[in-house]
Amino acid sequence: QVQLVESGGGLVQTGGSLRLSCAAPKNIFSIYIMGWYRQAPGKERELVAAITTDGSTNYADSVKGRFTISRDNARNTVYLQMNSLEPEDTAVYYCNAGPMIYWGQGTEVTVSS
Repeated sequence: QVQLVESGGGLVQTGGSLRLSCAAPKNIFSIYIMGWYRQAPGKERELVAAITTDGSTNYADSVKGRFTISRDNARNTVYLQMNSLEPEDTAVYYCNAGPMIYWGQGTEVTVSS
C-alpha cells in the first residue's frame, strides 16, 4: 500500500502563511506527477497545484501568485507554500501522486477571518 504522508496544516488568520509537506516513497515520487488537491465542505475536490518530475508547475487560477508548489528530490517530498491565505482557502488538503492515483490522508487548513 502506497503511503503519502502529509503534514503542516492548521489554523491561521487571513493573510497568514502555511507550508504543507508530503513525503512519498521514492519509487512513486520519482516517476509520478505530484499534486495538491483540496476539498471544502459541501464542495467537490479540486486541483490546487501540481508539479512534474522535471519541475513544471500548474496552478488553479484561485491560488496563482499566492501558492507555490515545489519538490525536493533528495527527500522525496513535495511542498505547498501558501501565502496571503483567505477564508476561501479553508479545506482539507490532499497530497496526490498520479495524477489522481495515490492519495494522502488529508490535512486540514482553516483560515479565520
